[in-house]
Amino acid sequence: ASQSRDEVVANDNGDEKSSRRFIGMKSNRVRKSLSRSDPVLNMKSRFKRRQSSRQFQALKTVGSVQPDCSFTFDKKKSFFVPFVNQIGYGQSSITKPPFLNDSRIQAMKCFEWLINPHKPDAFFKNIWEKKPLLLKRKQRDYFAHVFSTAEFDKILRDNHIQFNRNIDVTSYVNGERKTHNPDGRAYPAIIWDYFQNGCSIRFLNPQTYSRSVWKLNSVLQEYFGSFVGANVYLTPAGSQGFAPHYDDIEAFILQLEGKKVWRVYAPGNDTESLPRTSSGNFSRSQMQDREPLMQVELEAGDLLYFPRGFIHEARTTDETHSLHITLSASQKNTFGDLLEILLPQALQSAIEDDIEFRQSLPHDYLNYMGVANQEMIDPQRYDFLAKMQTLIGKVMNYARIDSAIDQKAKQYIHSCLPPVLNEESKKSSIHLGGEKWVNGEVKGAIELEPDTQIKLIRHGVLRVVIEDETVRVYHTLENSRVYQEFEPQFIDIGADKAPAVEYLLKTYPQYVNIEQLPLDLLEDKLDIANLLYDKGLLTVIMENESDMESDR
Repeated sequence: ASQSRDEVVANDNGDEKSSRRFIGMKSNRVRKSLSRSDPVLNMKSRFKRRQSSRQFQALKTVGSVQPDCSFTFDKKKSFFVPFVNQIGYGQSSITKPPFLNDSRIQAMKCFEWLINPHKPDAFFKNIWEKKPLLLKRKQRDYFAHVFSTAEFDKILRDNHIQFNRNIDVTSYVNGERKTHNPDGRAYPAIIWDYFQNGCSIRFLNPQTYSRSVWKLNSVLQEYFGSFVGANVYLTPAGSQGFAPHYDDIEAFILQLEGKKVWRVYAPGNDTESLPRTSSGNFSRSQMQDREPLMQVELEAGDLLYFPRGFIHEARTTDETHSLHITLSASQKNTFGDLLEILLPQALQSAIEDDIEFRQSLPHDYLNYMGVANQEMIDPQRYDFLAKMQTLIGKVMNYARIDSAIDQKAKQYIHSCLPPVLNEESKKSSIHLGGEKWVNGEVKGAIELEPDTQIKLIRHGVLRVVIEDETVRVYHTLENSRVYQEFEPQFIDIGADKAPAVEYLLKTYPQYVNIEQLPLDLLEDKLDIANLLYDKGLLTVIMENESDMESDR
């Protein structure tokens, strides 16, 4: 659990390859804010980004004593956090544990916490997409700070929560599944009236309103490389809200309160295994000949995982209600989904490049091809099939797999939740740092200098994508907590500045001086650093504190 990844640092060869990959592409002018594009305002604010380095001292690693770290819950932050024993804050013996510097390690440790004591390597080798996993912890408060019924009630009171959009009221009685949603706002009194009358409540997007769920999902999405969603289910005692069905997601059931009895069934056939769409409701007659693969009672702190395609149903016990949250991963994140992007691109390139793809079909091909002719013994038919196999093989020669993966990553970045930033990251970036209105004037400017140290605010917040004859940086910082509420957010940087962004990705989580960026001109290095800083993608460490103090 304490194992960390080796730091990856770009070398000269890697930089040269990176530069060569963008040779010949059009350079796109970097978008700048008004103060950076206006020649008059530019005199005062071109690289003005100044702030006292006192705010950044905590970012520096000093000394060599490794602290004793483990995980616990912080009630104020509503999430699991590391606590450090006797490391002497304010002294030279501080060393920050790697998971506080590297978002990838934080994501890995978050998943380890989720499936503890199971190990991730064993999970993905033996369990993932193959069979269910039950973890009985006998630790009722293990998920206590993820979400609660009390928080749900507060969300109902403090926000304009709507039926259908945010809330479903459901029941499953005598084999019949019903939805009871009225129109309009879901007032707390209405929700609790339905609940007292035996209905289940499904909260569809808790990450939009709950900071703890938002943080959990945003960290896990970097680990899975796919959007991690969530639904919360509140069910009264002695009831069931949903019919047997299977889903199109990998499901992690976190039991938060009370108890619930689950029945999980293996897929009925190959078509139901790892499906791309969820099923409808199965009737009791359809289920009567199926034996459950497992029947288990979940208590607070327990976890149940099952792959997509596994039919499931759940019912509360007679003595208590149940609250659980379902985390969903890997929806439409398969090799098939990647090929849906790759093959059309490859075919288009083949048609443009190879005249054989543009030749006309034989004038009489309808006489020997088609379903009606599939049993025909005809040399023309055999020649036609051979020709098609040759062309299909040629298409794969035009498959730009890395380009297709970048387009898949673009879809992922668009669907991502924005990151939850801690106070330290905010203060060392544009989110809380920089200019402020203080006592009738603007103060606190930050100036990025060649020796200013920078790094990406998180590793998984951006992706460099080549498209439309330029290079774009797609990022998650301006995404909404509502799924794909906004259009994809990107910055045009042009091919000439792309190596600098790649360098920051390769050197993460290390801080590097701006002058180290692999660009020829210092002005270009400062331009790309300012552009990324202005979009909230960089954290910085400032030097020359005495000079900055004199500017106040």
